[in-house]
Amino acid sequence: MALEITDQNIKEILNSGKPVVIDFWAQWCGPCRMVGPVVEELAKEYEGKVIIGKMNVDDNVETPTEYGIRNIPTILFFKDGQLVDKQIGATQKAALAAKVQALL
Repeated sequence: MALEITDQNIKEILNSGKPVVIDFWAQWCGPCRMVGPVVEELAKEYEGKVIIGKMNVDDNVETPTEYGIRNIPTILFFKDGQLVDKQIGATQKAALAAKVQALL
């Protein structure tokens, strides 16, 4: 299951030493609801290798502002605590899986 990431726990997660994938979403966002199940599947498939989580932009404003999130869904990919890739908008599982695999 995808981890719930918040403004309060993001620094700790990014400093975990593992690659991190964060899906920025909101309950009212239709494309977010399409991407959500894919993110959950990837979280199961890469459990123990990559931290995959979701951040609700309505509940957390600091982090989306810090990373310039203007459209959702936006998925950010981090390696060694640094932003290395992003996906804006809904996309297919294979495309997201390839980006996750590139983190390993």
